[in-house]
This record gives sequence, structure tokens and C-alpha cells, in this order.
Amino acid sequence: MCHDDDSRPPSPPVVGEVASHALITLTGSDGNSFAAYQAVPATPNGRNVVILPDVRGLHPYYEQLAIRFAEAGFHAVAFDYFGRTQGVAQRGDDFDWQSEIGTLTPDGVAADVAASAAHVGSLNSGPTFTLGFCFGGSHSWRLSASDLDLAGVMGFYGRPSMIADVEEAFTKPLLLLAGGNDGATPVSQFEALDARLTERGLDHELYVYDDAPHSFFDRAFAEWKPACDDAWTRILAFTERLSS
Repeated sequence: MCHDDDSRPPSPPVVGEVASHALITLTGSDGNSFAAYQAVPATPNGRNVVILPDVRGLHPYYEQLAIRFAEAGFHAVAFDYFGRTQGVAQRGDDFDWQSEIGTLTPDGVAADVAASAAHVGSLNSGPTFTLGFCFGGSHSWRLSASDLDLAGVMGFYGRPSMIADVEEAFTKPLLLLAGGNDGATPVSQFEALDARLTERGLDHELYVYDDAPHSFFDRAFAEWKPACDDAWTRILAFTERLSS
């Protein structure tokens, strides 16, 4: 898994008021019903974000992250991957994600993203972005090749090997945020991906945080606060640039 059970996301640079936040149920075009967490800003910036969690699905970290995005002015929805097998009930920290992760498919994830994007778009008609973490980071980047109406796709700690089969079909701008000391994915893989995307002239940004470990985006990691602050700055700048 990506973040520890007690991990919580860092706050954005400027913290605004949140109008509301709540656990909801969404239903996709394939009939799948799944849990999601919605957060609505008191002062919207006009942008939307769909959050793709790590392998555990809708963990409290991602519910809190939706709230952090609402504090930054986004309409935000974080969704759960496991509606098809686990239903919409909340799960404890002992959830056996390892036995469930193999049931997920790129098409299923994309269908749930589509439903989440449609829902957040019904709250606010502005541009929608995706942001994923680890497993979710890879799947967020994969959506650059999709036909979903997304302004850009963002991810922390994803794996270039998980996007290789669709990389040539990428069209949507990408933001890639990586730890320089991430034992799961060597930096060289991101550098090679960056070179390929640059050669194609595809709009993308890669930021590698030297010595930062996997899952550094955590308010408990005081030593990585500068990296967390910079990552927030990059996310805000990327989404603002593509919304103008």
C-alpha cells in the first residue's frame, strides 16, 4: 500500500473554507455502484478534481485529501475501486486489498472515473483533472489516452511500466510527481518516460524530489514538508495553466 493507516495529506498553501463534505454513492454507466467522498469549496476556483486512491481504495487519507482540495477551491471527489466486489459499505484498516486488487481492470477504473467526473461536473461546470497515488497514479496517467473530457491527468508515485501499453495514445497533458528515493520505481524510468514524451512534443511536467521516499506527500513527514509544499504549488500551477 502507499500511505500508512494513520497518514493524512498536507494542507494546501492557502486554506479556505469548505462548504460541505460527505460520503456518497455513485453509479457508473456499467451499473456499478461504488462509494465516493465529495468535498465542496465555499469559494470555488472553477476547477474540479477526481482523486484515484492507492491500492486500498477509499481510505480516510483520500477522504481528507478531497477536503484539502476543497480548501484550495476545487470541487473534489475521491472514489473507491471495489464497488464491484465489496459494495459501498465502509471498510476497516484490516481490508485485504491484496486479494481484491487483481479484480480491477483499466476499463473498470476508467468507468468509475467517468462517473466521478460526471458527478463533480454536475456540481461545477469547470475543467476536470484527475490525481492518483501509486496504483492510482498510474491509472490517472493512463487516462491521458482515454476519451474522457479531462483537462489534465496528475499522479504521485506511479509506475511507467503500468502505462506502457497506452503511452503512444497519450493526448492529454500530464503532471508526474516522483520521489528520488522511491524504492518501488527507479528515477531512471521517469527520466526515460520524460524523454519519450518530450520527443513526441506532448504537454507534460515531471518533478523528482531528491531523496524523497515513496508516499512522501504526508503531513507527518516533517522532513519532506518542502517537497509537499512544492508539490502543492506544482498541482495548483498545472491546473491553473490548463484552465485559462
